[in-house]
Amino acid sequence: MKTFPDSFLWGGAVAANQVEGAWREEGKGLSTSDVQPQGIFGPVLARVAGSQSLKDVAIDFYHRYPDDIRLFAEMGFSCLRVSIAWTRIFPNGDEHRPNEAGLAFYDRLFDELAAHHIAPFVTLSHYEMPWNLVRQYGGWGNRQVIGFFEHYARTVFTRYQKKVKLWLTFNEINMSLHAPMTGVGLPETSSKGEIYQAIHHQLVASALAVKACHEINPDARIGNMLLGGLVYPLSCKPDDVLEALQENRKWQFFGDVQCRGAYPGYMLRFFRESNIQLDITNDDRQILKSTVDFISFSYYMSGCATADEALKQQIRGNILSMVPNPHLQSSEWGWQIDPLGLRTLLNLLWDRYQKPLFIVENGLGAKDIPDATGVVQDDYRISYLNDHLVQVRQAIEDGVEVMGYTSWGPIDLVSASKAELSKRYGFIYVDRDDNGEGSLARSRKKSFYWYKEVITTNGASLKG
Repeated sequence: MKTFPDSFLWGGAVAANQVEGAWREEGKGLSTSDVQPQGIFGPVLARVAGSQSLKDVAIDFYHRYPDDIRLFAEMGFSCLRVSIAWTRIFPNGDEHRPNEAGLAFYDRLFDELAAHHIAPFVTLSHYEMPWNLVRQYGGWGNRQVIGFFEHYARTVFTRYQKKVKLWLTFNEINMSLHAPMTGVGLPETSSKGEIYQAIHHQLVASALAVKACHEINPDARIGNMLLGGLVYPLSCKPDDVLEALQENRKWQFFGDVQCRGAYPGYMLRFFRESNIQLDITNDDRQILKSTVDFISFSYYMSGCATADEALKQQIRGNILSMVPNPHLQSSEWGWQIDPLGLRTLLNLLWDRYQKPLFIVENGLGAKDIPDATGVVQDDYRISYLNDHLVQVRQAIEDGVEVMGYTSWGPIDLVSASKAELSKRYGFIYVDRDDNGEGSLARSRKKSFYWYKEVITTNGASLKG
């Protein structure tokens, strides 16, 4: 049986605002996630006395991480992707001195991972930023926020330089086009010009973080993260082929800047024809030349594009709205299941950038129901993950350099889109429902043992 490279990293991925809870403990400030209690598609709501969000406690990872890490270790994880809550380190975002209690929490978390031989893989900003930077400065629309982010990045790079060797700058950086409050701290009513200016500031900040990481810890590697929104032409009509090319460029643009260090010509044309004039300084252009060491991405589904307006059917799936593919089945949430698309995407990114790739999110959200014995028999999840991992192995055979794979939500967590727990991804079941009821007890699903075998055999146990 074919296996994966010996250096291949196996694990899972979580985000601070979806698992930690402890939303105001030990000096943590208010984040954009805290004022989106109904998820990134919900309204921004002021937090007043008595108001609650499922994310306030989430799955209480902040207090229960040692037990959860033991379960990850039992599965054989070699890495765990986590994020640092920016507001634990700088509660308002614009302070000079960091919050020591927040820094100490992540010290304890990284030490616990090290004790179980699990490498921390850390995202600097995962779907949240200090709410104060939105209220007082206008979010990423304000150039000053670049400096605040760089100060935050340098602080954590310095603090954890002996503990963390794998970093990401921004989670799914291209999602700002679809959910600007979550991505760049701008209102949903913002113009395209305002959103792209904020994105530009974020791209500059990402490049500054790359430069700082290389200076502070030359042994570390730092990457970007794209929402892998692969789109096919709905038909072989040349108009549909061109439409798919243009749709894919909407997310590839972010990778082009972060990997090649400059704005591509097709975006300059888009700005000209859209009458968008960005404030890009000569210093910005120099800074952008600090490019990432590797590319990471999420992949859940693919979709189609057509130039025929009458045929367009909009669906909402992981931020992206895409035309359904008539040749694919869909999950309970309408996300189209396309394992072969992952091989295609890996090859596309490798051919485009020739940089190592890391699949940092992939998984199946489902309404898991324990059986009479209390176990979730999630064969549907096993099938989904098996089929995708088989395609990863095929891509490696194609010559693609793949660093590793972290499934999304190895333990049930609060979903980003609607802030619900009923959409479960985990190998580990958490006893808590959408109303916040439950003991928070953890239990192993059938997929827990399946993934453990996959890791133990380095992929040899995969079917197909």
